[in-house]
Amino acid sequence: MKHAEFRFYAELNDFLPAERRFTSFLCGFTNTQTVKHLIESIGVPHTEVDLVLVNGQSVDFSRRVEDGDRVSVYPVFEAFDIAALTRVRPEPLRQTRFILDVHLGRLAAYLRMLGFDAVYRKDLHDEELSLIAGDQRRILLTRDRGLLKRSEVTHGYCIRQSSPREQLVEVLDRFDLARLVAPFTRCMRCNGLLEEAPKEAVAGQVPPASRSVHEEFRQCSACGKVYWPGSHHRRMSRLITALLTASSSLTTDTLAPSCPDAGRTPLAG
Repeated sequence: MKHAEFRFYAELNDFLPAERRFTSFLCGFTNTQTVKHLIESIGVPHTEVDLVLVNGQSVDFSRRVEDGDRVSVYPVFEAFDIAALTRVRPEPLRQTRFILDVHLGRLAAYLRMLGFDAVYRKDLHDEELSLIAGDQRRILLTRDRGLLKRSEVTHGYCIRQSSPREQLVEVLDRFDLARLVAPFTRCMRCNGLLEEAPKEAVAGQVPPASRSVHEEFRQCSACGKVYWPGSHHRRMSRLITALLTASSSLTTDTLAPSCPDAGRTPLAG
């Protein structure tokens, strides 16, 4: 039996049993194991890791662990750039796009409400989720740490919170998204983009009472659903304001452009 000393830092300790948190411990193994295999066998998904040091040197996930090695494992850094040091992270995504597992439907709706590309379907199994995440270069959001250990997943995050609203704030903070919100620009039902639509073209899909008081409409480019500034607008605008205020990534100029007035914001009637 070989042994290596491991130490996990910051929020990576969320994945460890109490006796292993915030302290060094020995991990026993036989044969030759990669650092990625041992990290995940301990319980930490590789998508949560930004930097691995073995005996003080930065290594990639393929590094073979030797008897007596000291392994330090760090989470994704937000405060400073370690691009020149890290060896485990893939190239950054050009666009922030998500795919969510079957248990995060409300979070998916909230992300779409804020304008983020969020794929969600109840019929997708783990293998399909991981393949789509890899092929389409999407960030996989899940509470299933086993799903994040699949080799096809290069970008992912394990949701800690249980309340959908708290989950949204968690995602906003984790990926520093407050500056990118564009509420009511994406269909909450299917994730398609909304486009301006002439009143005459969508009149058949709008109740008479709404047609008489509204002149601006938008239609989903994918499923055809029609949106207008209906009765739910004020409530959802307040919700957006509260969510962004709760996010630590909020800047002082974020709220104004994110929550335009009811006459300019499309929302389902």
